[in-house]
Amino acid sequence: MRQNTKLMLALLLPIQVVLVKILSLFPEFIESFYSNGMYVYISKALRFVFGWIPFSFGDVMYFVLIIMFVRFVLKKVIKKETSWKDIMLDIVATLSVIYACFHLLWGINYYRLPMHEILNVDDEYTEEELICITEVLISEANHLHARLEINDSLPVRIPYSKREVFSKTIPAYDHLDSILPTLKYNPKSIKTSLFSIPLTYMGFSGYLNPITNEAQVNDLILNYKAPSTSCHEIAHQLGFAKENEANFLAALTTIHFDDIYFNYSGVTFALKFCLNDLYLRNQEKAICAIEELRPGIRKNYYEVNEFWKSYKNPLEPVFKSTYDSYLKANNQPDGMETYSYVVALIVNYYKSKNYKVL
Repeated sequence: MRQNTKLMLALLLPIQVVLVKILSLFPEFIESFYSNGMYVYISKALRFVFGWIPFSFGDVMYFVLIIMFVRFVLKKVIKKETSWKDIMLDIVATLSVIYACFHLLWGINYYRLPMHEILNVDDEYTEEELICITEVLISEANHLHARLEINDSLPVRIPYSKREVFSKTIPAYDHLDSILPTLKYNPKSIKTSLFSIPLTYMGFSGYLNPITNEAQVNDLILNYKAPSTSCHEIAHQLGFAKENEANFLAALTTIHFDDIYFNYSGVTFALKFCLNDLYLRNQEKAICAIEELRPGIRKNYYEVNEFWKSYKNPLEPVFKSTYDSYLKANNQPDGMETYSYVVALIVNYYKSKNYKVL
């Protein structure tokens, strides 16, 4: 790359940051022009190009980029072939290109209308409403568990492989047509990540590659979590960039799908958010609510916690802190602590449906 081109790209970085900041002030425009317009075609095109590949092309791309970066450092720094000024120019120019690609291909979705406005529901709720919806979810969770497991002390085992779960996600999202008609998921591009082991040590169940629009699911996570995780990553693919909104859509999709294992995964997923939030508000009532659950449901929760504990390492808080900062920089001021808004969406959505879960 020529020096003048590098300089031009480097100078474009702060200009891009300002333009994105200005654009973020117009969520209605982003919603109509980008999220429900331009992005629909971008995402479909990317899924068409990369979705058929049986492995994660994005993961391979990341691996190659890492190798290239290491090679760049060795060549430029150790061999001292260039000055630090030129090295910084190369880095800033590259960051400028990445920043542009990230936002044009997906990232602008962070600034679309909030989910509660799209659904036309409130974004606040009382403790009484939270308790009411929590009780509904507990009742439904117990009912589903009883249908799936006669012994109330045993956890539910989802019999599907990860790929079988992926194959069910398209019809699962089709079931939301009457709620959010824009959620048309085709073609599919959801895969297990080639980096599942490092992802697990970092504490992540999956991620979306914004450049290739491939949804990546950690191949090591328990199958019990696979339906909600895959639906969460697909929500990102469909343009819902915020974690709390993707969590809500994952719950909504799995709960409404005509598959009892998806229903169980979704109801217990939504319930955990409600129980966590209730615990922050009223520990005594939260503990009483948890005791209403069949022991097997609590065993499912326990197994998930033990799974993540088994991969605990000193670097995980660093990764989580970095990701938390990333979320805060992208229009999610609460970072990873997004329980209240997820719960607000769950409570107010089901309140608008007269407390009916299924």
